[in-house]
Amino acid sequence: MKLAILAVLAGSAAAFAPSASTGSSSSAMRMSETVTEEIAVEEPVVPAAVTINGWAADAALPMYGLPGAVSPLGFFDPLGFSKNTDINTVKRLREAEVMHGRVAMMATLGYLIGESTPTITYGMDVHHTIANNQIPEVPGTVLFPFFLAINIAEALRASTGWVEPGMGPLFTLREAYYPGDIGFDPIGLKPKDAKDFANMQTKELSNGRLAMLAAAGMCVQEQINGQGILENLGF
Repeated sequence: MKLAILAVLAGSAAAFAPSASTGSSSSAMRMSETVTEEIAVEEPVVPAAVTINGWAADAALPMYGLPGAVSPLGFFDPLGFSKNTDINTVKRLREAEVMHGRVAMMATLGYLIGESTPTITYGMDVHHTIANNQIPEVPGTVLFPFFLAINIAEALRASTGWVEPGMGPLFTLREAYYPGDIGFDPIGLKPKDAKDFANMQTKELSNGRLAMLAAAGMCVQEQINGQGILENLGF
């Protein structure tokens, strides 16, 4: 009889005890909440476009909105060099265009001045060798400082606009560098207003593009008939 009473009491006590399945279920819920909190990661904040000389890169525009599209052709890129390219590639293309344009403008003047005016090498005689054939005749004492100056200028340009090797991907321009703006403006021609700067940049590009064609034409013309530019025109 005593054993029967003890069995009944034990069964009644077990009925009010918390079940193991309830505890494991609540533990699973807590673990699920923890995992959910760990998965929820904040989205990275996209930095605003850097504005340089009044220009802010806009991927919706050709060449990210860089100036240079002029009438009557407007934006002219028949071979699609700038199509589907990143901002660094676009800036490199513009850097190359600006620099080649500047060299071509100096080369165009060099053709005319170098073969039609008094020079260090040829003195006062203005009827001298055509420009294409002058370099072999120029003394090394004149060429050395000339090429040294070119190397120094290029090194300064590279240190101003380009990311150093090992500090980032190769052939990368600095984020805050505007293509062609190396800070050389001794007489203060650079406009302060963004619209005026874009207008001047477009004029420089237009003159540089024309000069590249002109310099190439002068070189070919002298190779064909062996005459200087002004001489070929009858001067």
